[in-house]
Amino acid sequence: MKNLYQPLDDDELTRLDDFLLDRLDLETAEEIAAAGGDEGILDVTELDGLLTAIVSGPNVIVPSRWLPVVWGADEPVWESMEQFQDIFGLMMRHQNFIADMLLHQRDAFEPVFGEHVVDDKTYLVVDEWCHGYMRGLELDAYAWSAGGQGIDELLRPIRLWGTEEGWLKVDVMDAAAKQRERDAITPSVREIYEFWLERRARPTSPVRRAAPRVGRNDPCPCGSGKKYKHCCLQ
Repeated sequence: MKNLYQPLDDDELTRLDDFLLDRLDLETAEEIAAAGGDEGILDVTELDGLLTAIVSGPNVIVPSRWLPVVWGADEPVWESMEQFQDIFGLMMRHQNFIADMLLHQRDAFEPVFGEHVVDDKTYLVVDEWCHGYMRGLELDAYAWSAGGQGIDELLRPIRLWGTEEGWLKVDVMDAAAKQRERDAITPSVREIYEFWLERRARPTSPVRRAAPRVGRNDPCPCGSGKKYKHCCLQ
């Protein structure tokens, strides 16, 4: 396995993208969809969004919690331990690269959005990335909610493009409004990381007792007249 802090090159990103897309055959995908199941993460764009949310949030989310989101209802059948280590290593290296960029080169961080070419013109596709980000957030939704209105406002363009409720709003927007919302995603992602980084870095005050500790042989503070060890300590 390569250094886990080495960024993926283009060939490795393509190999990871191909694996995510090809791990479900058409029949399996249709069965999962028909049962209302979860197909998991199906490309690098959505994975990039998921991992970005994971490294940006209020708490550490270990791989054992986010890998089931990647696989969905059907974890791959691995040909060998080496194959698993290869794919897992690619995902961990990409996660570490995202974290390093956001920590040390935040202004240069760019999400891995998809692209769609029409009449030789390239358009960014942000839906899948934002959907992946929201899936990462949902792994620790209660802790994220502690961010209140501040985090809600920063999440607004991501929710707009990454949730079914948001897509309904996008559908009635004109082209200029859609472009403004797309342009707001990357700055918001950088600010969200900084938002939680500052809160994680704040020192916590030690808990101080308002009164001295009661000894086992001291009179019980409840006023019973018994020793503490024979009263409320039991």
